[in-house]
Amino acid sequence: MLTKAEKTKQFILHTAAPIYNQKGISGVSIDDVLAATKLTKGCLYSHFENKEDLTNQVVDLLLKKISDQMRLEVAKGKTVKGKLFNFLDFYKDPIQTFVPGGCPIINTAAEADDNFPLIKEKVASVFRAGQEDLTNLLKQGIQDGEFSKELEPSVIAFKIVAAVEGGIVMCRVMNSTKPMVSLIKNLKAELEQYSN
Repeated sequence: MLTKAEKTKQFILHTAAPIYNQKGISGVSIDDVLAATKLTKGCLYSHFENKEDLTNQVVDLLLKKISDQMRLEVAKGKTVKGKLFNFLDFYKDPIQTFVPGGCPIINTAAEADDNFPLIKEKVASVFRAGQEDLTNLLKQGIQDGEFSKELEPSVIAFKIVAAVEGGIVMCRVMNSTKPMVSLIKNLKAELEQYSN
């Protein structure tokens, strides 16, 4: 059971998360968070040391939220191929995303590249973990006989992540889901080529 203080802190983080995802780290002000939460500065700063502390904890929440949801979707697959297709389908609508404002991973990565080294490392960890999960899934698919041994798990895993994340950015900028639908269809077709 959370204490009142813990509940308030969680409320602040969950309220601030979509604001950060839509406006970016540099675009969010403390006033934005105060307006959304209807709390005082004193209350906010009783839970966070400063904006940097709030930002780090919001980023942690955003990255965990998207990673957890994606893993839940993947786990629904009955086969390795089903799990991989679920991963791809999770990203099929880059406009109406799980967290408003697009994929928190790519949003945070773009901004954190040179300006926020700690956050850059958090995003890098999520990318590494995602690629490792996909690589392991593909290896499992080969072991289980679902995919041929000609498939290179780490290469395909990197290609899938790079294509999907890049596709999200492009589709959001062009305000169209059509290219992503085609991309996912193409990536599934490529995986099918390795099916036994």
